[in-house]
Amino acid sequence: MKPMLVQLFLWFITRAFYRVTVLSPDNVPRQGGALVVSNHVSFVDMLLILASTRRFVRFLLPQGVCELWWLKSVLRHLRVIPLPPESQPRELVRALHEARDTIRAGEVVGIFAEKSVSRIGVMLPFRREFERIMEGVSAPIIPVCLDGVWGSIFSHHSGRFFWKVPRRLPYPVTISFGKALPPTATAFEVRSVIQELNTDAWPHRRKAMKPIHRAFVQRARRCPFRFAMADARVPKLSFGGALTKVVFLAGRLRAHWAGQEMVCILLPPSVAGALVNLAALLLGKVPVNLNYTLSEEPMASCVRQCNLQTILTSQAFLDRVKVKIPGRTLLLEEVAAQPRLGEKLLALALAWLAPVGSLEKAVGRERPGTLDDLATVIFSSGSTGEPKGIMLTHYNLVSNAEALGQLLDFGPQDRFLGILPFFHSFGFTATLTAPAMMGIGVAFHPNPLDAKPIGELVRRYTLTYLMATPTFLQLYLRSCEPADFGSLRFVMVSAEKLPGWLANAFEEKFGLRPVEGYGSTECSPVVTCSTHDFRAAGFQQMGSRRGSIGRPLPGVSVRIVSPDTGAALPLGEPGLLLVRGPNVMHGYLGQPEKTAEVLRDGWYVTGDIAKLDEDGFLQITDRLSRFSKLGGEMVPHIKVEEKLHEAAGVQEITFAVTGLPDPKKGERLAVLHTLPDERLQEVLKKLPQLGLPNLWLPRANCFFHVDQLPRLASGKMDLRKIRDLAARLAAEPEPDNKEATP
Repeated sequence: MKPMLVQLFLWFITRAFYRVTVLSPDNVPRQGGALVVSNHVSFVDMLLILASTRRFVRFLLPQGVCELWWLKSVLRHLRVIPLPPESQPRELVRALHEARDTIRAGEVVGIFAEKSVSRIGVMLPFRREFERIMEGVSAPIIPVCLDGVWGSIFSHHSGRFFWKVPRRLPYPVTISFGKALPPTATAFEVRSVIQELNTDAWPHRRKAMKPIHRAFVQRARRCPFRFAMADARVPKLSFGGALTKVVFLAGRLRAHWAGQEMVCILLPPSVAGALVNLAALLLGKVPVNLNYTLSEEPMASCVRQCNLQTILTSQAFLDRVKVKIPGRTLLLEEVAAQPRLGEKLLALALAWLAPVGSLEKAVGRERPGTLDDLATVIFSSGSTGEPKGIMLTHYNLVSNAEALGQLLDFGPQDRFLGILPFFHSFGFTATLTAPAMMGIGVAFHPNPLDAKPIGELVRRYTLTYLMATPTFLQLYLRSCEPADFGSLRFVMVSAEKLPGWLANAFEEKFGLRPVEGYGSTECSPVVTCSTHDFRAAGFQQMGSRRGSIGRPLPGVSVRIVSPDTGAALPLGEPGLLLVRGPNVMHGYLGQPEKTAEVLRDGWYVTGDIAKLDEDGFLQITDRLSRFSKLGGEMVPHIKVEEKLHEAAGVQEITFAVTGLPDPKKGERLAVLHTLPDERLQEVLKKLPQLGLPNLWLPRANCFFHVDQLPRLASGKMDLRKIRDLAARLAAEPEPDNKEATP
């Protein structure tokens, strides 16, 4: 069969199952040799590429695939080059030479650099076979990205090939052909380009996306009896019941929120908090969840920036939390009190029967929702200054939730522990947006520090996913029983570095090793995430690596650049982390100058120092704001903290390093600690032996004891309070302290 006829046949076959969007196919040269390098997501990737370019491509495929009896004849017509395993070096060299000769003869050769289909929903490390093919060849390398294929019948979505019902038919996929790269391009360079092609292709998914409230309505109607949420007051609520309550609340809140674009919610993570947020979105309002741990001044700043007129809260919550509310209070108990039979029946009818557009109009929404509408404003923690309002659109949040779902492969059997507040971006995305979109149950608890009740909650509702911070894990390690966490299959921490001793101790007690993720409120918030490993006969695909924060989410690109020049840095060298993707915020509320400072040509400047390894795993080494410039040298606070903890031999966070002004060196290090004096003296004696430069050693009179280190509600360090507290303590007279360097 002639190649052109084969391609025509494949075009009809692939279009029967897929709705293919092809980007920049002309990047494949019309004549002459070239090497096409692609990611590998499904069993039909080769067919999709062949059906998307005018040139015929001879692919290298694993020898085991080429020997399958039901594929032999097809692959022979496609002139596939069998790729032997590394255990057969002579045959492997022969196959690579054949591919090289084919390119020199003016044909196009294709290779999947990951070598095997991804089983974990993320791009795997690239093998170096194609570098060997291109040795001495002057032809270009054409990077190709397949996006949207994960989740189709022929991908490993849900842990199996073939035997699953596709979510859509025809299934939408995007095939992007990148600009030609030189034949000397390395595996890492090609992989990075394909990652960025994935980011460029992501907007083509918008057609299948819906605003959060519409996705929730659709999901609730598809699985009305599935468990949706619970807390101490509501033992069990189904998706159908949740939708009915959301419609009822929207009807009640319509008059109270009339004329307001942004509405204020002051509630803990709970069923009531989730329902109110969804009701606000259904009404077309922008919910602003206030941080109830803030002091009066920053809270008033948040209210002022958003022009919030009423603050919806609960009397039961106010009775437990001491907070001064800067504005008019609206109590949820009064709003939802004494529902009439007619209201209940109307809410039920609208929830189950009305088209979503009619439902929006019935509750008083003024116009249909779009993905570009503002979904929420999340205020920064204020750990380094005044809180900034971060504007996140429906597209930002839905994209982040969808990418997270692809990476972690959520299923209907999964249930989350909801302990992160909705004023925390990860709480809003992972325990509100993602469950509402994907039909995942959540068990809420208002206080993440209540270790024993949380252990009982995980056991009672057989929860499978725990998202927390290292600080919270320390509490659970001390207070929860191994059987409490028996149903968990994934534990991820973020907000601060996961100490190795804590990961080891958690794994030893609960049999499950926590992994790290990384994010920023400005990125909705997840940027990178570790995931499950895949192991099978002949396969080992690593979803996590100790000491790393995982790989970038699908659709997200990262770059490591020099903090001074902005130039890209070599592989493995620490530098400033930049992020680009559909999750990057719309901007800072009312602060275009600050927005321009951190958004540069579509890249968000995180302020974190990171390094990227060859397999795509990221490691955060420090934060740019967590450096002190001493005598012209940049001193990293996190590195000093690590050495202090090592010297103290402690298994919980005990030291916090910050910088204070110094008239001689510009800055000096100050350390807050919780050790008794005799233990501190032992640490001071060990300091010179820690391997730190002398300039990095804090002076003995710059250690200040505190009962506890200042923290935010998320559990991470409150850097602003640490600095202010250290400055105040340093200003107090300390007659017993001696000005001496240990």
